[in-house]
Amino acid sequence: MGSLHISRLTLSHFRSHKGAKLDVDSCPVAIYGPNGAGKTNILEAISLFSPGRGLRRGAAQDMARRPEALGWKVTGILHSLHQLHEVELWSEDGAARQTRIDGKPAAQTALGRIARVLWLVPSMDRLWIEGTEGRRRFLDRMTLSFRPDHADISLTYEKAMRERNRLLKDQVRDAHWYVALERQLAETGAAIHANRLHALDQLRDAQAEAETAFPAADLELISTEVDMPDTPADLAEALAESRFRDLAAGRTLIGPHRADLYGVYAAKGVPARDCSTGEQKALLVSLILANARALARDFGAPPLLLLDEVAAHLDAGRRAALYDEICALGAQAWMTGTGPELFSDLGDRAQYIEVTETDGISRIDERPAP
Repeated sequence: MGSLHISRLTLSHFRSHKGAKLDVDSCPVAIYGPNGAGKTNILEAISLFSPGRGLRRGAAQDMARRPEALGWKVTGILHSLHQLHEVELWSEDGAARQTRIDGKPAAQTALGRIARVLWLVPSMDRLWIEGTEGRRRFLDRMTLSFRPDHADISLTYEKAMRERNRLLKDQVRDAHWYVALERQLAETGAAIHANRLHALDQLRDAQAEAETAFPAADLELISTEVDMPDTPADLAEALAESRFRDLAAGRTLIGPHRADLYGVYAAKGVPARDCSTGEQKALLVSLILANARALARDFGAPPLLLLDEVAAHLDAGRRAALYDEICALGAQAWMTGTGPELFSDLGDRAQYIEVTETDGISRIDERPAP
């Protein structure tokens, strides 16, 4: 089994961190300190080592330290399988995020080929009881971890759908305007659907094979409208047939953008949305761990795990079980909490960092095991 970890992380004018440098090994990293000190900002910086907008989904200009707003830079030494990469991420004067890998400019999607990053943040605790968009995003993050090209395919699909929706809103009825767009939507939409199903298969296998203290979730991809066709040809036909209905609605009503992720607490047969807050949190942790186990087999190394305030809603027994599973997996997990006592079950299996804040500037200090 290979290794995937960051050995050096530097932050410059990123969020609350005016300047910071962390040197760590491949073991889990426990970050503690008071709320608002800048712990989550460290995790957000690491989340940018994967394609997309990061765990806060923030715009590049919002990541710049205030009030200077000069821009920001994040760099890291990334150990990926048996290779070493220097990754640089930055934004100047509010411009879009830039990426450089090993000294060469790169697209964000290139990060997906050298790193896998999964995260669990408090805003996801309501995943099962809020809108479908959050669940699709959660599923697509997992899908992206298995299929790095999923991001490019999704962007192409979204662009074509925006153009088709514009025609629909303008009440354009000439079929010739739609044919090419619907062909592109069909090809990319079917690929998105297939990628998602592949990810769910990987998660099911990983859950079935695992001995874990966390509950398994039965997952199903459902549609909020009509059933999603399986092939590009079937989807193209469905789009053409739905055109009259879509004209009335002013938007496209069929496709992977109408999908939803339905989850059930397997042992109890209870829909995830009806579970207790603690059970919903345990199901999310279980899925992240299953995703990580599947990636360890698929990618050749466990992913970077970003677990923000992970102790919330977990009792002491499950918290200890989580730490044991992370260490058994061999993942570099970056975890945050308000105090060192939350990580006492890790002992000397982790590295400890205290984050404090003075006059709006975050400070990072390495600490011994509690």
